[in-house]
Amino acid sequence: MKFEDFGLSTAIMQALATKGYSVPTPIQHQAIPVAMRGEDLLGSAETGSGKTAAFAIPVLHNLTEKGNPSKGQGRRIRALVIAPTRELCSQILDSFFAYGANTPLKFTAIYGGVPQSGQERALRNGADVVVATPGRLMDLINQRIVDLGHIEILVLDEADRMLDMGFLPDIRKILSYIPKNRQTLFFSATMPRNVQILADTLLNNPARINVELPKGSTSERIEQSIFMVPQKDKGSFLVSYLGSESFNSAIVFTRTRHGADKVVMRLRRAKIYAEAIHGDKSQSARQRTLDGFRNRQVNVLVATDIAARGIDVDHISHVVNFDLPREADTYIHRIGRTARAGAKGKAVSFCDSSERSLLRAIEKLTNKRLPVVQPKFEFVPEAAPDKSEAPRSEPYRKVTPSRQVAAPRSSGSSSSFGSSGSAPGDFPRRGKNKSQKSKYNKFKSGGGSGNGGGSGNGGGGGHRSSAD
Repeated sequence: MKFEDFGLSTAIMQALATKGYSVPTPIQHQAIPVAMRGEDLLGSAETGSGKTAAFAIPVLHNLTEKGNPSKGQGRRIRALVIAPTRELCSQILDSFFAYGANTPLKFTAIYGGVPQSGQERALRNGADVVVATPGRLMDLINQRIVDLGHIEILVLDEADRMLDMGFLPDIRKILSYIPKNRQTLFFSATMPRNVQILADTLLNNPARINVELPKGSTSERIEQSIFMVPQKDKGSFLVSYLGSESFNSAIVFTRTRHGADKVVMRLRRAKIYAEAIHGDKSQSARQRTLDGFRNRQVNVLVATDIAARGIDVDHISHVVNFDLPREADTYIHRIGRTARAGAKGKAVSFCDSSERSLLRAIEKLTNKRLPVVQPKFEFVPEAAPDKSEAPRSEPYRKVTPSRQVAAPRSSGSSSSFGSSGSAPGDFPRRGKNKSQKSKYNKFKSGGGSGNGGGSGNGGGGGHRSSAD
């Protein structure tokens, strides 16, 4: 079956031809006809299966078939897509722009990490389709900036991840603002019990489409392996591994944000261009990094799990688990970044002795013993820094300008640095310079030797005493 057999509008078919789409994926083949008929849908498919097009195309078709929207300020939100992360929202928005380029519909995205003023303007100018994360959407609802009272189609994408991230309360609140008489399309990469319960409360006699792999299974197109590497040597090992492999693009997963930044610095020292993406980065910085990765300007992307959710890049040939994930399910999502769109890929994991229990949990979930392999490349563990190479003459001491004390002048000293014997820039500590201390005390008390001032250094200008 081809896209032209679905009976899509000419505008959408022209956009699909521009993208080079002709044959739908299995999830698209099953989901698009159901959604075009206006039925509720519960879809489950593995990562990289084409879920976004499976709901974006019928949403565009149904909205345009119901008539062109009114122009300008009168435009109302007719379709709402809820996704867990900023990156996924941005990618879904790009898909709507691509597939709906020849339609009169307008699209916008709402997510956190950026000022909301631009999103407010887009909403005031009118939008037919809004793609949003639950948190920012609730903020705008509470500020009465968003009106969801005219929603005709609701889409929940990556529902399993939204529940993992604790968005269930926000989702329930959002649903209370949406008309019950609507079409709902519900998509999830996995279908655990809590996701199934949510789907049952949202959907009305849905068509069920399941093209996902059995629970815990991984694509046969992914070559998986384990390297036993001490934690302290993982940075150097990663440099050696990437240097020995011929890869298109690689994504490296770390457990923490700080760890991601450290890996990037280590790779850059080895002249491997890498960028990090995690929650501490601004949205604009994350988007620039993703754009560079898609355009192959960035060779290696180092990411945490939450930030990497929704990264849709077909040319990722290697996935590296720098740290094994705490949750075995996360391993499935990580390695699903490669071998997309029918391609093959590699997934390697660095396992420290302290992570053996995590490895066993992954093998139990996948029902597969992952092969532990020896490196075929030369690897030299990173030596500890030699502290004797650059010894400090003295500990660093911050000097506050207002507390600097000038060295006393002297006319009779043979030293070029004055009577204190200090070089310029050496500031005497309070109470340690005897000549300066005595001179200060004489001035304060007004005492002296009658002619004043001299303290055995050749005489000074003198100070008058109170007796004079």
